[in-house]
Amino acid sequence: MREVTLDNLDDIARGAGILGTGGGGDPYIGKLLAREAIRAHGPVRVVRIDEVDADATVVPISGMGAPTVLLERIPNGSEELAALRALERHLGRRATHLTALEVGGVNSMLPIACAARAGLPLVDGDAMGRAFPEAQMVLPGLAGITNSPMALADDKGNTVIVEAVDNHAAERIARAVCVELGCQISCADTVLRGDQLADGLVPATLTLAARLGAVVREARAAHGDPVEAVRATLDGKVLLAGKVLDVDRRTEGGFARGHARVEGTRDDADRVLELGFQNEHLIATRDGATVATTPDLICVLDSDTGDPVTTEGLRYGRRVSIVGARCDPRWTTPGGLALAGPRSFGYEVDYLPFGSAA
Repeated sequence: MREVTLDNLDDIARGAGILGTGGGGDPYIGKLLAREAIRAHGPVRVVRIDEVDADATVVPISGMGAPTVLLERIPNGSEELAALRALERHLGRRATHLTALEVGGVNSMLPIACAARAGLPLVDGDAMGRAFPEAQMVLPGLAGITNSPMALADDKGNTVIVEAVDNHAAERIARAVCVELGCQISCADTVLRGDQLADGLVPATLTLAARLGAVVREARAAHGDPVEAVRATLDGKVLLAGKVLDVDRRTEGGFARGHARVEGTRDDADRVLELGFQNEHLIATRDGATVATTPDLICVLDSDTGDPVTTEGLRYGRRVSIVGARCDPRWTTPGGLALAGPRSFGYEVDYLPFGSAA
């Protein structure tokens, strides 16, 4: 991919929603923001990691907060650029490139919109390879790169700079600010040099998102199975297909937390799968046995259309298919699991390597 244009934006948004594992915010809202920015300022140039100069200043852009709040408190489009400019003022230098902190949901679209408005190229990659709910859960942290300084901005024009002693402290401080500002803010943080991108980013995830969106679109046009198209593209596994029976969801501490139960249909009749989530789907238990855990991807798709279903989009009666897929291998190292394994979220289970469940 060399550009993000109005022509490929729909595919990117759909694919990023799939990679977002239920979180990252509603990709449709993000797509609208990116579309308006591209219409006003033109396409966004996309560059590969190996095309970025070693001394470049690369700034990841993201949103922080509870995805459920995003449905009622729509961003006005200025927040990301305000956060970027606040960070640049603090650093004393301008960003040369932008990238996504996470490829999931609205957080894949906000960097596109910001890049269009700022006139900057976008690096094809992200710092997670999926979505995670907390700011310290990024691959740069495994490489010793701090997420401070963090620049935070809301829709009223307020900006805050966070300088913290470590990445966990930065998350706690930023989350408190986020709650105080209405559980929805924009962030510019985790500044990377060009020579740190190979260690800090998962490469070509924007391209992967576009490919996922395209295979879903093409499968639907050919009257094929879009869920199978996604499974094959991710080299994943369908954990269960069925109907949502129950959703327990609450906004708490700046997160959307809860669980959902899905009753199997057809080949999965008489089986029940339970999902646990904190913004993103983090654990899947089928008939009482764990079948997938974070940091691997647990993607919920509409069974008919293949469109991603976010945690805030789960509702009784919806027909969904749950697809598991492997995460970036760096997440399965001891350091990666300490940051984003199931026990880091309070689940009393160990990481289950992908494909090891019956």
